[in-house]
Amino acid sequence: MSTHRRLVYALLVVCLGIPAGAQAQATRTWVSGVGDDANPCSRTAPCKTFAGAISKTAAGGEISVLDPGGFGAVTITKSISIIASDSGEGGLLASLTNGIIVNAGPGDVVTLRGLIIEGAGNGLNGVRFLAGKALNIENCVISDFRASSAGNGHGIAFRPNGASQLYVVDTVVENNGIGGSGGGILIRPSGAAGGATVVLNRVSMPGNVFGIRADGTTSTGGIEVTVDDSTISGSASSGLISITGTTAVDFFVNSSAISNNGSNGIRSEGAQSRVRIGDNVITGNATGLSIGPGASVISFSNNRISGNGVNGAPTSTESQL
Repeated sequence: MSTHRRLVYALLVVCLGIPAGAQAQATRTWVSGVGDDANPCSRTAPCKTFAGAISKTAAGGEISVLDPGGFGAVTITKSISIIASDSGEGGLLASLTNGIIVNAGPGDVVTLRGLIIEGAGNGLNGVRFLAGKALNIENCVISDFRASSAGNGHGIAFRPNGASQLYVVDTVVENNGIGGSGGGILIRPSGAAGGATVVLNRVSMPGNVFGIRADGTTSTGGIEVTVDDSTISGSASSGLISITGTTAVDFFVNSSAISNNGSNGIRSEGAQSRVRIGDNVITGNATGLSIGPGASVISFSNNRISGNGVNGAPTSTESQL
């Protein structure tokens, strides 16, 4: 750049308020267990933490884990991917705090892949989603978030204030919640605009206070949840909970195992709660199917509901097309 062009650029920065560091953001950055956040986060000069790298990564870019390490909690406010693939453990220890907070724009998509998010027995929430278009969680382990304070102690707390999507695949969410507080995956939109479309595929949820809870009591946007080829087991209370207020909650649970939960395998509560079940094994629970007044559990007549303290029965059946 010529001296004249440098002067022009400097004047634009001052006069138009252009951030001086904006030009330095890269579409791909790197973190390493032996990195330094003073580095530019390139492959040859990586940063040490996700928080250090995200400020140097452009919207829509990717933070890649170069080698094993613990990379710290991070708040995400833009489209970003954080990826640990074939690099060893991409760890994040979140004692007494949230692991990852997503509070992004209405069109932003966030992807987390290959991460180990550990709450050390007292973390608040593994992933806390407040706003954004969509969150993808792939091939992660989220465990040991057991803070007892209200609203905390969840592996994933999906609480959007707009219409948002959550996709979780090939992931373990385990040992979250303590006593009667917290649990595995909480889906609870907020406000008039809050709504959720959720898909869980090959997700294992062992040993949480609850496995999945979809709660429509704090929003009016509606909740739709699909659970496929997953396991919900060993919950202290219920495996799957669908609860409504003014918002409809629609579950479809397919080819999954819901077993050995301390209270209910499936609990459907509220007049707008509809849980459809097909080709599942529901066994070893205190109660297999628990259905409140006006709620429904609809079976495709190919489930194995047996060996529970009380099996329970669906409210109706539907034919398979």
